[in-house]
Amino acid sequence: MKQFYTYILIAFIILSNITHAEAIARVMKSNGDVTLKALDKASFTTDVKPGHGINNGDAIRIGEVGFAVVIFIDDRSVIKIRENTEFQFIDSPSTRTIDIEQGTIFNNVSKQKEKTFRVETPVSVASVKGTEFAVVSDPAGMDQFFCQEGNFDVYNSVSGQTINVQPGQQAISNALGTLTEQPFNPDDYPEDPDADFEESEEETEEEAEEEESEEPEETEPEPEEEVEEADEEPEPEETEPEPEEQPEAPEETSPETPPEPEGPFNMGLGVGSVTIDGVLYNQLALRPEFNIGKLGIGLDLALYIDNEGNIRQNEWDVKNDPSVILDKIQYLRWGQKEDPFWVKLGSLDNVTLGYGGLLMGYSNMMEFPSVRQLGINTGVNFGNFGTELFMSNLKDFSRGGTLLGLRGSYKVSKAFPLTIGANFVMDVNQFSGLKDNDEDSYPNIFDDFPDDKTIWNDTDGDGIPDPHSGVDTTSWDIDANGNNIYDADETDLGLKGTPFSIEDNSASAMGYAFDIGYPAFSNKMVSLDVYAEFNFLNIPEAGEQGTEFYREAKSGSGFSVPGVRMSLFKFLNVSFEYRIKSGYYVPQFFDQSYDIVRVTPIYTDDQTYILTKDMMLFADSTMNEDLSGYFGSLSADIFGFASINGSFANMTSESDTVQSFMAALNLNPDKIPKLSVATAYYQRNNDLNPFDFANPSLNTVLGYRLGYEVSKGVSVIWDFRQFYRDDGTGELEPVKQTTIETAFDF
Repeated sequence: MKQFYTYILIAFIILSNITHAEAIARVMKSNGDVTLKALDKASFTTDVKPGHGINNGDAIRIGEVGFAVVIFIDDRSVIKIRENTEFQFIDSPSTRTIDIEQGTIFNNVSKQKEKTFRVETPVSVASVKGTEFAVVSDPAGMDQFFCQEGNFDVYNSVSGQTINVQPGQQAISNALGTLTEQPFNPDDYPEDPDADFEESEEETEEEAEEEESEEPEETEPEPEEEVEEADEEPEPEETEPEPEEQPEAPEETSPETPPEPEGPFNMGLGVGSVTIDGVLYNQLALRPEFNIGKLGIGLDLALYIDNEGNIRQNEWDVKNDPSVILDKIQYLRWGQKEDPFWVKLGSLDNVTLGYGGLLMGYSNMMEFPSVRQLGINTGVNFGNFGTELFMSNLKDFSRGGTLLGLRGSYKVSKAFPLTIGANFVMDVNQFSGLKDNDEDSYPNIFDDFPDDKTIWNDTDGDGIPDPHSGVDTTSWDIDANGNNIYDADETDLGLKGTPFSIEDNSASAMGYAFDIGYPAFSNKMVSLDVYAEFNFLNIPEAGEQGTEFYREAKSGSGFSVPGVRMSLFKFLNVSFEYRIKSGYYVPQFFDQSYDIVRVTPIYTDDQTYILTKDMMLFADSTMNEDLSGYFGSLSADIFGFASINGSFANMTSESDTVQSFMAALNLNPDKIPKLSVATAYYQRNNDLNPFDFANPSLNTVLGYRLGYEVSKGVSVIWDFRQFYRDDGTGELEPVKQTTIETAFDF
């Protein structure tokens, strides 16, 4: 092991010496929305102007209006980029790669003596030695390669097929593995965004020759002559040809919620079965999705039909519950996290604040579709400041409870990118996690009439309510003499007391954290961040002793010092933390499964008790002790065929050990014929033995999602999720949620 660490250290030293930043290309022209993301950055934040130097690993994005022209310094190969395009520059000793996510580029490649020029898309790879060609890559999974001069090879990474493209021919490659060649008409060729570039090519070559003689450190000068030239350029054409569409079933990237497609319109249809509140229903769901610029809208319009042909009315009872309209919003989003303003409303998945000491990997979809939550995650970035707001369920907020989080961060400067952050997380009322179908504030477990918000008590269980507010006096039932009629002189009536109401009872849990981080090392091969995080958890006293709910106050703290996150060769990410915990605190108290164990009713000796997560968790005395240990995580891409990620924590005290374990596997459906989605996951946090699979705990969550593509755009999807709850007697029972549906994407 010691030798292994030595080898890693030597590798880092070598890499840091041989991978210093040096410009490989330069922006000759730019117009409109053109931004750059450096290899060590997480977002496109740099506005690109003429003369801007391009380093190995940098990425460029052209917005809805704009274009750019880039020239490589060594061989003067030219790339022209149209609107709605995003790609990355990747250089190695033997290859020069344009890794394009989507969009349209024009390539005038000089004859390569030492390097092969490649254009790589998610589906295809074009390899050339010297030629002129254009590439149109559609996010739906179809690529077009147009050859003007010379020739080049196109490889389809799904089927492994390769063809050679000659002048006047085009190759069409798609995510199904199909690769064909056919002639194209001049009108089919994409319109050049900078038709006048050839007139100034001699001048740009002279500029590039000057750049070769410049010092390597001067990577981003802005020559006045080039700026003036760019200012005189005409506006680029914005008409983009529309290649033949071949839509694919959307790739599922997580077990909880479907991804948002990039196309302007997508329609999904789900037909199958689903279990809600223990009842099996046939499901018919229409899922339209719209994407217009930064705006994205996804709807879930579902009908649930029982075995007698009756439609479940709960989801469409607008008259009695107007809020059901909000349940139809699967998501509503604007922008991305790196934008000045961004927001997502609806389903939330994998929400993490800061380094995750309090809130990590949270999802409000764990009980979907039996429980539908309308969450919000939004933020604002201005200058060196960033803010973020998270709420798990806006509908819960109206009942006096929801899980919410706030984060603020500040980066000192670009030259000294030290970032300081603060987090606050609070469950306003954990009792709002108790199901209350009629929303009368009396949870179902205490409500004898869970579907009628005007009544709740029935002492003798004959279906006629006890006298209380909202009940017609002619229907009072106290059954003292068996006639269901109230008699004023009957004083020995044994009526039930007022049941538990979340309006009169509240239990909160809150935490706050401070963190500091610094990117210690970064280049195109390796990046290393170091950080520290300080977390505090506070559980206030709640209830009164002797009632069905009482909880003592608790508090604790945790420290992660040091923390290290490392990225190796863009396919492997690892992290390590040394943790110290004292008192009533556990890392990731608000985790993916929080909604499941947020509050649990227990039945003992004909009495119903309510236990919040902290009461269940800290019932084990080991969890109250001071602990110290380590946490490590790993995620990796396996040659494009699959991705894996996992984490493990080991915390020890003088008397015992507490461990956490999480693992997930995602297969790439583009690499496996007939597979539309394949993912599996397992999680068990803060447990004495998370590998005791035969004896699960309340902290155990597992599931998988598997899709088989019957034909193009039609998949059969099996979605399974399992967790555990107390059955009311202290024993655990599995809660299994299975959805089988035929999904149509058109």
